Amino acid sequence: MANANNELHKKVEELLPAVCALSKVEHEGPDVVIYLKNIAEFYKDENLIRKIAGTLRKRVLIRSDPSALTTPEKALDKIKAIVPAEAGVTDISFFPQFCEVAIDSLKPGLVIGKGGSTLKEIIFQTGWAPKILRTPTMPSNTVSGIRKSMLKEADNRKKFLTNLGRVISTPPTAKADWVKVTALGGFHEVGRMCILVQTPNDKILIDCGVNPETNEGPKAFPYLSSMGITLDQLNAVVITHAHLDHCGFVPYLYKYGYEGPVYCTPPTRDLMVLLQFDYIKVLSKGDTPSPYEEKDVRKMLDHVVVRDYEDVTDITPEIKLTFHNAGHILGSSMVHFHIGEGLHNLVYTGDLKYGFTKLFDPANAAFPRSETIFMESTYGGRNDIQPVRQEAEKKLMEAIMKTIERKGKALIPVFAVGRSQEVMLVLEEYAQTHPDFNVPVYIDGMILEASAIHTAYPEFLRQNVQRRVLSNNSPFESKIFEPVKVKRQEIVDGDPCVILAPSGMLSGGPSLEYLKLLAEGEKNSLIFVGYQSALSLGRKLQHGAKEVPLHGEGGKLQSVKVNMEIQTVEGFSGHSDRSQLLAFAKNLKPRPERIFTLHGDEGKCDDLARTINKMLHIETRAPMNLDAIRLK
Repeated sequence: MANANNELHKKVEELLPAVCALSKVEHEGPDVVIYLKNIAEFYKDENLIRKIAGTLRKRVLIRSDPSALTTPEKALDKIKAIVPAEAGVTDISFFPQFCEVAIDSLKPGLVIGKGGSTLKEIIFQTGWAPKILRTPTMPSNTVSGIRKSMLKEADNRKKFLTNLGRVISTPPTAKADWVKVTALGGFHEVGRMCILVQTPNDKILIDCGVNPETNEGPKAFPYLSSMGITLDQLNAVVITHAHLDHCGFVPYLYKYGYEGPVYCTPPTRDLMVLLQFDYIKVLSKGDTPSPYEEKDVRKMLDHVVVRDYEDVTDITPEIKLTFHNAGHILGSSMVHFHIGEGLHNLVYTGDLKYGFTKLFDPANAAFPRSETIFMESTYGGRNDIQPVRQEAEKKLMEAIMKTIERKGKALIPVFAVGRSQEVMLVLEEYAQTHPDFNVPVYIDGMILEASAIHTAYPEFLRQNVQRRVLSNNSPFESKIFEPVKVKRQEIVDGDPCVILAPSGMLSGGPSLEYLKLLAEGEKNSLIFVGYQSALSLGRKLQHGAKEVPLHGEGGKLQSVKVNMEIQTVEGFSGHSDRSQLLAFAKNLKPRPERIFTLHGDEGKCDDLARTINKMLHIETRAPMNLDAIRLK
């Protein structure tokens, strides 16, 4: 490693003016960090950073040598004097391990300044490299907790990133000449998504989820025992998005020996921690032990490396990772692997939405290269055609208003992340155009926290929603929404209302509690707006169940009669329907050599694969769990 660092030092030294006074160059995770004693000279040439990054083909971070830093006390005073008060700075934290200062503010643009002028002034006057973070417009325990954890664990994190950088920068003894994928979960089913990508030198997991709709271990968790390797042999874990069926099993890896990185987008990290903690909490209330503990989630957090869309990142000496927008939930991504020097290019879509939503831009369909695509098939069946969005919104509001008119309550079970915010936007827009809509919309469970996290990352939202968040007019803070602060029985006994509550499939949480209280009332309605898995209570009710066994007080099962009206409003899913999936496949650029379908009921995966084969005349297949596929 010393030789590698010496060579890196020489390369950088050749590119830098001597007056910058280079003191050290080191690998830090997938990045290269350059420490300078005279950082002001570096910024005199605006093209210098691009020149170095282009030569090294790495993301480059520029920091002052520790000897050039002012004390945190003096730096704090200077930063407060430099940054305008209108920026709404909420916190300033110093990380001497990284020679960085994190500045949290409500208006980061004012901390950055025109052309980065304010940032440069902070660097020149203090030496500290500013890291700008957006403060959510709504209070978020998750965001603040994660940022405090980053500060508390900075020493351990520095050691981890230094070791990771050493691994990534050490070339293999022989080049990879084959690529293999093993299906460990989520094939011919929805839930416990997990894929192992292997080359002679690397072993990487993409997603590692649970099936939240069952507590049976063999059906709930991925087939990790079939990997043929131990957890400490994994090089990396890559997570597409924060839903539990994609990320819910990751802390288990750390509980049993994994010490490597988890790569995801910044919002995915925050939402993932939120949902994993909730998963533990939900299981603790039942008879099923959690597969991991809170300390394992915290250990995972210490090993997360975040990347934005389109950032190309070396995650091993031979594999480059790029995230692309998937349009599914906040921060959701498709994974592109460039393996070897042109050996193979693999894309895994995760969950994708190739169509209109109020929250996000449609999924990306263009990649630099892509020989193999692994593609979700949740709504891949021949009859899985959703109505156009305007019709869906109209039907939803009609269902709600009919319930209100007959003095009932409308319960809408939603996923805390994704569907809840989408439905909130629909309700908020309706209220703006219909002044007579004056019923309360109660927000229960984690929806408020998840919505707050959305306001911390407006750059991941559609431009019009992004503008509203940035102008302090967040739709998630509309006066029509009322966070639940009373007992649920009081809401049930009160006036007509709308209730948004997780979980979306009635597998637990507030929505199940409301169902118990509202089910027998004929004036009430249960309105499904999202996917209901084959094993879920939601699917049973959709299929006409009029009496269901539910846990009552003391955990005893009791039979509950369902007299409330049950409706399903299609068109709000964060998944693409069949026509959108086919359009995505057709518009892929470049056209892949093969497409594998997964993440769908058995018939849907098979049907979509056959249709794509006829349409594109390329190899298609719907693999099963435990199948091993050689790609190269």
